[in-house]
Amino acid sequence: MSAVAGDGAGAGTVTVPAPAPPGEDLELRVTGRPRPGRWVAVLAAAFAAVWLVYTVVVNPNLHWDVIAEYQFDGVVLEGLWVTVQLTLISQLAGIVIGVLAAVMQLSESPVLRATAGAYTWFFRGTPLLVQLIFWFNLALLFPEIGIGIPFDGPKLVSWQTNALITGFVAALLGLSINEGAYMSEIVRAGIQSVDPGQREAAAALGMSNPKILLRVVLPQAMRVIIPPFGNQFISMLKTTSLVSVIAGADLMTVSQHLYLANFEVIALLVVASVWYLVLTTIASVAQHAVERRFSPGARSTRPALGRRVLRNLRPGGTRKTDLGEKGAGK
Repeated sequence: MSAVAGDGAGAGTVTVPAPAPPGEDLELRVTGRPRPGRWVAVLAAAFAAVWLVYTVVVNPNLHWDVIAEYQFDGVVLEGLWVTVQLTLISQLAGIVIGVLAAVMQLSESPVLRATAGAYTWFFRGTPLLVQLIFWFNLALLFPEIGIGIPFDGPKLVSWQTNALITGFVAALLGLSINEGAYMSEIVRAGIQSVDPGQREAAAALGMSNPKILLRVVLPQAMRVIIPPFGNQFISMLKTTSLVSVIAGADLMTVSQHLYLANFEVIALLVVASVWYLVLTTIASVAQHAVERRFSPGARSTRPALGRRVLRNLRPGGTRKTDLGEKGAGK
């Protein structure tokens, strides 16, 4: 027995077999509407992908032997380790600074709010590249850095700025302070997403403000904070490449030094890009794992979402829906 679904516009045909004997499942076979446009799009995308891969692989100007030689070179791995250090330390410092600035912005004190607002406004409003160059050339403004009595008083301890602010230290200062400005807005949005009644209930129990923040507000705000935080972390991984302008010894810096010596510019850039892709992939997987940890409700919908995506990617065909024994019998 056959029936045409829809209003006659060719939506599809539903074929229902004869009633199944008792104890057997009834299979409902739904035939999808032909979609030639989707087939054309799939074939065009596949052709473009194959052509792109073929063009890159057979290009004689892309020296794959040089790429393979330098991919695990000791100098490149040292630069990779510096990139990882810069990312982790700067992100951790940025989180601490961002939480403090967010709490100051939500404070009842107008002085604290103005200070945090000015910090966020300035470091979000100026380019990171300018900040990195400024920190690296801090000796031009302060030849010595010391601890002592302010207003031209005697100094107890002092250091030469050039010896203290190396390329790595300047990179940490620039990345951390800049990241703190962005993290302050992310944390502030997360804190404001928590119902004020939670704070009032915790205060009614006699909890102090720091304890309310750490035990009540921030754990609930993590669901809002984690997605943009993950994006910021991945962005930080790639932003560390700017450190090359101040000779920060990161992955991009050592890649530049190598291709300036052997003139294999494209090959060394591919080497650096591969490692950046590896790092961002690992960070993306970790981000999704943390998001599932703090968003238990999304875990149950993920399989259904995956099935819908796979179904939509299929150009057409037949779907089967099995009705259980209870539905078949009734």
